[in-house]
Amino acid sequence: MAKRTAKKTALKVVKKTPAKKASAPKASVAVARGTPLVEMKDISIAFGGIKAVDHASIDLYPGEVVGLLGHNGAGKSTLIKILSGAYKRDVGQIFVDGKEISITNPRDAKANGIETIYQTLALADNVDAAGNLYLGRELKTRLGTLDDVAMEDATRKVMFKLNPNFRRFKEPVSKLSGGQRQSVAIARAIHFNARILIMDEPTAALGPQETAQVGELIKQLKAEGIGIFLISHDLHDVFDLADRLVVMKNGKVVGTAYTKDVTHDEVLGMIIAGKCPKGAIPGPGALRDAA
Repeated sequence: MAKRTAKKTALKVVKKTPAKKASAPKASVAVARGTPLVEMKDISIAFGGIKAVDHASIDLYPGEVVGLLGHNGAGKSTLIKILSGAYKRDVGQIFVDGKEISITNPRDAKANGIETIYQTLALADNVDAAGNLYLGRELKTRLGTLDDVAMEDATRKVMFKLNPNFRRFKEPVSKLSGGQRQSVAIARAIHFNARILIMDEPTAALGPQETAQVGELIKQLKAEGIGIFLISHDLHDVFDLADRLVVMKNGKVVGTAYTKDVTHDEVLGMIIAGKCPKGAIPGPGALRDAA
């Protein structure tokens, strides 16, 4: 009887041991993510002695959308303009695929696969989709004239990939809807091999249907491994589209969180009061951890 009891006890121990290993630390999840697509470390910039961005650090992984939130003047747009080359940082480092890079102008950003889609979209209203896609990078024939056929053919291919229902290739973009104009701006970015997209208020002033269309475009880009920084004042957009969010206040990062780990009210607390909830990782700008 003693032997049988010992045998049963041993079996019980063997069954319990794997259960303990299964609840192993979550650190392995972070390791599995690998190297960030882009990482900004300890970035600062000042204008007239006032720090617009104060030792801010953010990162982005392939196929991820990171929402950047904060009031006007929080520093989010300035931080992103440093990444896009519009501003030159005072201190800090920028890495792409783990390698430190120098960005002093928009050309440097584009050379590293970073494209920006501003709220204004920066489209030439008087030309068509192909004209906007190749604006400043026009294709030419052997005779030196514009190769309109090649540019339109390439535009049709990339637009079909993004928006199969798009048909208005011959019309100036001024006649397109807001969602269609966003499609053209996104097509221009990804056609030239952008791997990192900065989208500034992409759904501002769009109706529900067009907002949904832009949302589908973003999901498609994610599926292709493109990383997206999404600047937005709309919490619903961020919770619908972003995997993670970063909140800034007074030029500093309040905190970073996965959208699934925080509520709308908690994020509002981060934006307004700088309070960092339990589901978020506090940054230098956090007032205190929520109780």
